[in-house]
Amino acid sequence: MADNVGSKVSYFLVGLGVGALVGVLFAPKSGEETRRFLSDKADEGRDYAQKKARELRERADDLVERGKDAASRHKETITAAVDGAREAYRREASKS
Repeated sequence: MADNVGSKVSYFLVGLGVGALVGVLFAPKSGEETRRFLSDKADEGRDYAQKKARELRERADDLVERGKDAASRHKETITAAVDGAREAYRREASKS
């Protein structure tokens, strides 16, 4: 069984080496062009991530503002209800 595993690992390493060699021989661009391409793609990815982060921040700010508005509206409603309850209590207390 150990020979079988060693044999498979050997075949894998040979295949890996052959694949790397074929990849280098048939690469469509030179190393400098490939590095420039990868650098440009990394810059594009960074710009995209920054754009999405800005959009997310704007959406979060909008949600926070909407939440504040809703809390303010509910606060006014609750305050009015509490004031009404106090007034009703005072009226009932004065009757007694």
